[in-house]
Amino acid sequence: MSEPQTDTTRVHTRRQARSGWNPLELALLWRSRELLMFYAVRDIKVRYKQTALGALWAILQPLLMMLVFSVLFGKLAGLPSDGQAYPIYTLCALLPWQLFSYAVTQSSNCLLQDAQVLRRVYFPRLVLPFASVIAGLVDFAIAFVILVIMMAAYGITPGWSVAALPLLVLLTIFASLAVGLWLSALNVRYRDVRYAIPFLVQLWLFATPVAYSSSLIPEAWRTVYGLNPMVGVVDGFRWALVGGPEPALGVMVMSVLVTTIFFVGGLFYFRRMERTFADIV
Repeated sequence: MSEPQTDTTRVHTRRQARSGWNPLELALLWRSRELLMFYAVRDIKVRYKQTALGALWAILQPLLMMLVFSVLFGKLAGLPSDGQAYPIYTLCALLPWQLFSYAVTQSSNCLLQDAQVLRRVYFPRLVLPFASVIAGLVDFAIAFVILVIMMAAYGITPGWSVAALPLLVLLTIFASLAVGLWLSALNVRYRDVRYAIPFLVQLWLFATPVAYSSSLIPEAWRTVYGLNPMVGVVDGFRWALVGGPEPALGVMVMSVLVTTIFFVGGLFYFRRMERTFADIV
């Protein structure tokens, strides 16, 4: 007969099981796609539940920010807009930025918001941050319709470069997940993270050429500036939609490279920490 495990043995076994790195098991995430869509739909419903304006907030938020930026930076500060109407120039940047900021904020807090479920039921925890990004795409799609209407009102017709738009949206999604995966895992262990997230997002906004043109950045610093993946996204959106300057190759390569590294690293770090979520949350 085998000897019964003592308390010390159990603790030692438990600690051994938690060391090392977990495989990503992305196939399991794919098999959980129905659950993924369930959480995405739930997030959308919860966001607009008991609101008087409902989905109109997806339109009002970028429009109001566009108005503020147009007055402060376009009229008063007189910042350049690469020959484009400043409201359209800003709105093109605000759409991917709001998708990014929403996805980062929601995915960073998703594990704490569903703490009760994490303690009781096992499912791939990656479902939660991925669902947060999908929910943000709905707001993006609604606001994009307004952008198209405004472009038509200004007589702006996109050229062939608009074909790159799906790739730019995809880059925005991966950039959001790259940040959200790290922050969501860290947020479970260090609750200070959730208080730092609003400040981080606000600081990131001004480090991204949303209210200004990236042409204001000295040439020698462009590649370093491209370490912010949203620089390539914003410049790419303006180029694809309103015919702004073509994004610098070095900036785009740097944005894609940084996003890829942080996304893959975030996946492995999230999976490693996943084993402790139910115990700590």
